[in-house]
Amino acid sequence: MRALVINCTLKPSPQPSNTEALAATVIEALQGHGVAVDVVRAVDLNLKPGVQSDMGEGDDWPDVHERLMGAQILVIASPTWLGRPSSVAQRVLERMDAMLSETDDQQRPVAYNRVAGVVVTGNEDGAHHVISEISGALVDIGYTIPGQAWTYWHLGPGPGPDYLDDDRGHGWSASTGRAMASNLVHTARALEQNPLPAPPS
Repeated sequence: MRALVINCTLKPSPQPSNTEALAATVIEALQGHGVAVDVVRAVDLNLKPGVQSDMGEGDDWPDVHERLMGAQILVIASPTWLGRPSSVAQRVLERMDAMLSETDDQQRPVAYNRVAGVVVTGNEDGAHHVISEISGALVDIGYTIPGQAWTYWHLGPGPGPDYLDDDRGHGWSASTGRAMASNLVHTARALEQNPLPAPPS
């Protein structure tokens, strides 16, 4: 079983990423279940604006799309900015919009029988809103979202330290991340044994 983690930080490599640091706890837990994990730092790529799987010359999305098709588990990891997902997360979701019209050889939407979860960081309120926005988009595309398939870290409203600067709350976020990983893996295995059929015509 394979998982793809798309880190939607605004910080290009090699800058430290708080979102990457929290996602690492989920990655470790997924690997503990025997899952092979691939990571994409979306801001490092040229993801052209659009809602097609290939926007032409210089577009790096086709490679990400191929990785999505090879993964049974998807994790979107995003910081919170102004109480919303990052602009990079929005770009990723817009590019995934093309999957709505793509089907497999059994005429099922290509996201069917794949599961997804969300990781959120930020030093202000808004994590649940970001989780809801990203999860809602992924459900529209066809992903299955297990119960409690998310984790987040923040220290309440207003400005404050980043995840990498403060150890407070890390234990809860890591514990919730391990539960998230377990729920993703077991739901993916259940769908593998009992896949969703194509939608009725």
